[in-house]
Amino acid sequence: MSNNRRQRRHESDGFTCVNCRCQVSGESWGTRHRNHCPVCLFSRHVDETPGDRASVCRGPMAPIGIEVREPEKGGEWALLHRCVRCGAIKANRIAGDDSERALLALALRPLARPAFPLDDPRT
Repeated sequence: MSNNRRQRRHESDGFTCVNCRCQVSGESWGTRHRNHCPVCLFSRHVDETPGDRASVCRGPMAPIGIEVREPEKGGEWALLHRCVRCGAIKANRIAGDDSERALLALALRPLARPAFPLDDPRT
């Protein structure tokens, strides 16, 4: 039998973070599918479409931003990740035990390092 496909990890199994090597529990309040490290917010590129585990890339996915979904309904936060290997961008819901400090640092990154000068004398 020459099946090279990786076995799908059970959703309640933990994993080791691809970035900070933290041991991560597979279960957390606020999510049924743990898919990123609650400490550094890194993930791994395993899905082509949510939940399919069909990606062959398997590269580390760096957190690059925060998306606020349906702000008119309270605004659930989601993490935006970019794959370090192939550049794919994916969104993942935050989990109840994610580091609040890491989430806020990510959300405030555009203010701390704006893409344009804020003190332009011409304006």
